[in-house]
Amino acid sequence: EQPPPERWMDRLVAHASHWVDTPLGRQLVAQEDRHLLDQCGVNDVRGKTLFFLSRVLLGVGFPILAWMMTTDHSVSRVLMIIFFGFGAGYMLPKWIMLRVAKERRRKAAEELPLLIDLLRLLQGIGMSMDQSLHIIESELSAALPILGKEIRLANRQYANGRTRKQSLRRLATVFDNDDLHAITRLIVQVDQYGGMVQQPLQQFSDQIREQRKFDMKEQVGKLTVKMTSVMVVTLLPALLIITGGSGFLDRKSTR
Repeated sequence: EQPPPERWMDRLVAHASHWVDTPLGRQLVAQEDRHLLDQCGVNDVRGKTLFFLSRVLLGVGFPILAWMMTTDHSVSRVLMIIFFGFGAGYMLPKWIMLRVAKERRRKAAEELPLLIDLLRLLQGIGMSMDQSLHIIESELSAALPILGKEIRLANRQYANGRTRKQSLRRLATVFDNDDLHAITRLIVQVDQYGGMVQQPLQQFSDQIREQRKFDMKEQVGKLTVKMTSVMVVTLLPALLIITGGSGFLDRKSTR
């Protein structure tokens, strides 16, 4: 009986994981790539190992596959196959991760106003910041699939002895979002010095929503410009034919 594919994958990851921290591994999974894996939520041993393996296998496999498919085995063609095949195989995992990271950053930005409203609501009924974050993690994480996971990780680090600032550092920096960085800084200040947080949270919420309205208006303006160019290219020729075609045909018939 053959083991399931998951077990083969686990064995492969276990055998290849020690290569990630070698000089070759640090070259194939650079610091920029690890930050990208962080944004995708897979910057653990398994995620880094799979990224490393995908670059190695695709970087070697693409040139071999292209060489097998071509009939011209001249030196120049082989060198071109090796160059472009390795480049495509090496960059393909990163291109995929860039798309995934972009989508998670967008979702995190969309979840931020809801997170602020939930914090403001929980603070308004008398809960502490620790209790509020715990409630969001345990009972409201379904409404915040991206930020809820990050809060769960931050709470786990805080329970293991890290300070609130240290546990929230990842949440503040991983998505490259200034508003998220500001809200985590506010949480740290409230945790350290106490005080009322409802009014600052309300201001944050209003500011983010106004910025979102402004971004939507900007996107609508860009879409209008694009649609104008499309209408000029597609409708203008048809309009000229309809308005001037009859006159052209009449002049041609009189001749």
